[in-house]
Formats: sequence, C-alpha cells, structure tokens
Amino acid sequence: MSPHSMFPADLGRVTAGPPVGRTVFRRVLGFARPYRAMLIGFVATIVFAAVVQLAPPLLFRQIIDQAIPQANIGLLHVLAALVVGAAVIDAVLSFGERWWSSRIGEGLIYDMRVMLFDHVQQMPMGFFTRSQTGALVSRLNNDVIGAQRALTGTLGAVVSNVIVLVTTLIAMLILEWRLTLLALALLPVFILPAKRVGRRLAAITREGMDVNASMNSTMTERFGVAGALLVKLFGSYRRETEAFAGRAARVRDIGVRSAVYSRTFLIALTLVAAIGTAAVYWVGGQLVIADLITLGTLVALAAYVVRIYSPLTSLTNARVDVMSALVSFDRVFELLDAPNPITDRPGAVELVEPRGQITFDHVWFRYPVADGTLASLEGDVARPAPSPDVPPSWVLTDVTFEVTPGTTVALVGPSGAGKTTMASLVPRLWDVSDGVVRFDGHDVRDLTQESLRHAIGVVSQDPHLFHDTVLANLAYAREGAQPAEIEEACRAARIHDVIAALPDGYDTVVGERGYRLSGGEKQRLAIARVLLAEPAVVILDEATSHLDTENELAVQEALRTALVGRTALVIAHRLSTVVGADEIIVLDAGRVVERGRHTDLVATGGLYADLYRNLAAEPTTAT
Repeated sequence: MSPHSMFPADLGRVTAGPPVGRTVFRRVLGFARPYRAMLIGFVATIVFAAVVQLAPPLLFRQIIDQAIPQANIGLLHVLAALVVGAAVIDAVLSFGERWWSSRIGEGLIYDMRVMLFDHVQQMPMGFFTRSQTGALVSRLNNDVIGAQRALTGTLGAVVSNVIVLVTTLIAMLILEWRLTLLALALLPVFILPAKRVGRRLAAITREGMDVNASMNSTMTERFGVAGALLVKLFGSYRRETEAFAGRAARVRDIGVRSAVYSRTFLIALTLVAAIGTAAVYWVGGQLVIADLITLGTLVALAAYVVRIYSPLTSLTNARVDVMSALVSFDRVFELLDAPNPITDRPGAVELVEPRGQITFDHVWFRYPVADGTLASLEGDVARPAPSPDVPPSWVLTDVTFEVTPGTTVALVGPSGAGKTTMASLVPRLWDVSDGVVRFDGHDVRDLTQESLRHAIGVVSQDPHLFHDTVLANLAYAREGAQPAEIEEACRAARIHDVIAALPDGYDTVVGERGYRLSGGEKQRLAIARVLLAEPAVVILDEATSHLDTENELAVQEALRTALVGRTALVIAHRLSTVVGADEIIVLDAGRVVERGRHTDLVATGGLYADLYRNLAAEPTTAT
C-alpha cells in the first residue's frame, strides 16, 4: 500500500517568529534565572552607588550655605574630604557594578552560544543543504555578540539609570518640590518620541544584520579553496567585486540611516534637557532673591536636575538601544526554535556490541518539506512555497532487503536511482517516510543517534578533512586514540608511508578540506579514520569513482583490509568494486529491480547486464 496519506503535505519552511517585543524580553529574563544571586548583588551595588552619588550636591549645599558664610575653615575641610571620599566610594562601586554586569552578561551569553551550537549541530542534513554557512556563522557570532552587548551594556545601564532617577527625584522633592515639578514638566517630551524611533531603528537594525549575514555568506563561499578556484578559473573578479560592493553599499546606507536617527533623537533630548536646566536656574534664582530658598539649595537642585535629565535621556534613548538589541536575541531565538525532525525518541536505547545486520522492511522515502530550514538563512535565493496538493515525489518505493553481518552488498543503478539516499537512511541522516530500517533487529529510530552512528563508518566520494593536522583529522574518529593505534590504522590503509614523507609527518596541516592531498591520499586517510573508529558497518559511497588506476588500486587494497569482518554497503560504478560483492542490489527509479551475484545478474540480461556492458566499454583510467 502506498503511504501517501501518512506524509503531511502542508508542511513548509520555518518562518520568522512574531515581532520583537515583550515575549523576547521575558525569554531573555528566563535565561537569566540561574544568575539570580548575581543579579541581586548587581542591583544592590547600583542602589548603594546611587545613594552615594546623592551626597556631593548636599555637601556642596552645606559648603555654600554654612562653611563659606561662617568662614568655618574646619567645616570646609571636613566637607571637602567627604566629597572626595564619596567620589572614591563611587569609583569602587562603579568597578563592582561593571564586574557584576560582565559576569552575568558573559555567563548568559556563554550558555546561549553553547546551546545554539549544540542545537545547530543536531539539525538534519536538509537544514545544512539549504542554509548558507556564512548566515549561520553570523547568527552564532554577530547576533550573539549583539545580545552580549545588550546584556553587559544596555540592560545594565537601564537598571542603573532607573535607580539613579528614582533616588534623585526623592532627594529633589525633599529639597524643593516646586522646582522638582518644573523639571518634570518636560518629561513627556522625552517619552513620546521614543516608541516611534525605537521601532524604526529596530527595523533598520534587523535589515543591517540580514545584509551583513549575506556578506558573510559571500565571503565564506568565495574565500574557500573551491570557491576561490572557481572565481579564478572563470575570471569573475569584477563581477564578484561588484556584487560584494552592492551588499557593502546597503550596509553603508543602513549605517548612515541608523546613525542619523540616533543622533537626531539624542540632540533633541539634549536640547530639552538644557532648556529644563535653564528653567530651574531661572525660577530658582527668583526664589533665592525672594529668600524662599538658599543659594546652596539652588546649586544642589541644579546638580540634581542634571542627574535627572542625564538618566532620562539615557533611558529614552535606551528604549531605542534595547529595541535594537532585542533584534539580536530575536534572531538567536529564531534559530533555537527551528524544529529538529530527527531526534532521539523517548526511551531510545544504546546500541550495544553491534553486529552489523541491516534490514530494509518495505521502506518508502521522499525528502521532507519541513526540515527546520529558516528562510532567513537561505539568503536572497528564492524557493517557491510547497503546494499542499502536490507532495514531493518518492525517492524510494517499497524497498525490502537484508544484509547479513560481515557480508558486502553493492548498490548499483543509474544516477538518481536512490542509492545514496538508501545508504543515508542507515545512520539516520534522514528518517523513512514509511516502513522500517533496522540495525541488529532494532528500528534505528529506537536507538540513540550517537550509539548508532558510532557503529557505522562512511567513506564518501569526496571525504572531508578539517583544516588541521593529519593527526588531528585521524584522531577525530576516536577520542583518546594512542599514536601507535593511529599508525597501525594508517599502515592498514596503505597511507602511513605517504604521511611519513610529508614535510611535518603526522603534524602536517592538510589545508582546507584536505586540498594539500591528492584524491587517492584523502580516500586512504578517510579509510584509516574509519579503521580507527572500528565500526561494525562500513558505507562506501563512490569511494573510487574519481581516482585514476594507480590510486584506485591503492584504495582497493586498503579497502580489503578495512572490510574484513565488517558489513559493507558499497555504492559504486567501478566494476572492480562491484563484481566481488556477496550480493548486488540493482535500483531503478527508487525500486529494487534486480538482486543477486555478479555472474547471475549478467547472465539474466537485465538492467545490470546493460550497466555492465556500458561500464566495461568505458576507459579504465581517469583523465
């Protein structure tokens, strides 16, 4: 029975969440819960500092109203010393406030960055095939750094300014309530523009981050060895520079707009604050002349007015900064919320002492539409929305077979027949749409992904090597592997002599994706890595298709050692890899059309026989 009805057709890409606002802010506070004790210390330091900062204006008031009129030199000395003492205490508290804020902010960002890295690593392959690497890196770097600055700078400043504002207003009301109300009369002028400007700058900030991510993607692709080679071979320098300049121009224009908005807003607020201060001196001066308040009180109030308007300006501008900063959090949360369709089931068990039995039981598969991909990570590449009435076509159709432990099974068929897809279902890089893939009798979905993949080694057509030493690339297969074990694996893979001849031996840096090594050398290094991992199953995906005869023979010799006592799934066009298999499964359009040993399949005169004749007619050396 075709399981069409079992596959939801109305699933699409994950899109961006709701606009930045209270939900994001509450979620940020949720991340801060483990730091509650530090937050209490941080707030207590700010409160203490705010109280200490109230002292100098009051001390100046005493100097003007008492020490100077009374010519009391002793009192003047004491008051001046107290002013200096308050400044020293304020400096120490300022240092403590910064220490608390950095500990909280850096700790929270550490948690978020690790969580984000872990989440991205576990995403399915469809997520990586559709996401731009540069955009992903931008999320983990630029956006997380933006969130970090918000926590260690903006949010800390908001708390500090609120406390300073409240304590200063209380002190002003105690000194002279009329001048305090006059100073507050201009408060609506600070608050009303903030909401509109904040929203506008948040939108500009998001646009700037998207364009920066696009630039990062361009640089990641073009500055890689393969990308740089392609640009050089096609002589596309001018075209690449023009495209990059277009994106850079957008970043420049966004930066100018953002700076103009912020500066205009700040200038307007500073002007209002200057008017407010002048009004206090104007009205307060008349009260002093009328002998209703003392000169010292007016000076203290004028100092406090500056302390009111300064945090008011910062707080009003902070709304702009916070709204812009929350965009960073929103983009981080968008990635954290991207669903992962391939996860360990509740109660998943460890695969213990794997034997290497593989069973495909009526397996149907088609690539899912919903794979956790975010539209914002795909850059400017447009992808049409999936039609609910037209589900994706089937890649595999009712595939059933069993691989006995220790045997070699070859998967053969035309390009696009589903061979690589079938092999990818075994380590659960994808989940079946219907049917079951079993490993040692267990549904692979009932096993933990980590234990399942530890039991499987893969040598692909173009094995990936990290930009690191040969030793580090080999040791990646098994943490804690001893040098003797690594050398033994390399000798078995027929690659030790090649490594020993390199300039720095096992400490030679292989370059990005191993570009310092030839194709055959990379293949044998990948085989050594698999041998070091000691898997029960080895999957060879076109491992010799691009090699010349000499390299192919070396790799084949290494493979004979690698496959001893192990189950092997071999995807190959080269006859030398196929003819010795214990069983050959022939696929066509996602269906198993033939199966058997080489001689039997050739004798039947079917699809395999046709492929055999075509391959036998091709040259045996790569050009």
